[in-house]
Amino acid sequence: MIKRYLVQLFCTLSLLSSFPSLAEGEKGEDKLAYFTLEPDLTTNFYTKGKQLGYIQVRIDIMVAKSADLSIIELHQPLIRDAVIELLGKQSGDTITSLAGREDLRKTLVDKLNAILLPETGRTVIADLLFTKYLYQ
Repeated sequence: MIKRYLVQLFCTLSLLSSFPSLAEGEKGEDKLAYFTLEPDLTTNFYTKGKQLGYIQVRIDIMVAKSADLSIIELHQPLIRDAVIELLGKQSGDTITSLAGREDLRKTLVDKLNAILLPETGRTVIADLLFTKYLYQ
């Protein structure tokens, strides 16, 4: 009889001790998530001389919380406009060099967070990746 009560007590204590770890698991669900801007963005940029170049990019936006994906999806037209505007203002040297591309990526993260801050009240974008980057 006592053995039965001890087993029940042990099982109850095991279950109670597992609840805090379950609560921590729920907090841990806020993991990085990605949103791909589709379709690809294509725009012209300035080159030396009278010719215009063009650039086509596919961008994946990284957010710190998966719940922020809906914010990015809601403001997708605003984001697309800002990216096209910034890409169109770049010179050919910036577009074609690796260092220029990295600077452009960092600038886009800062600019997009600045644009989304008044709309959302906080910075949403953690990082930005060019998954396709073609220029001519």
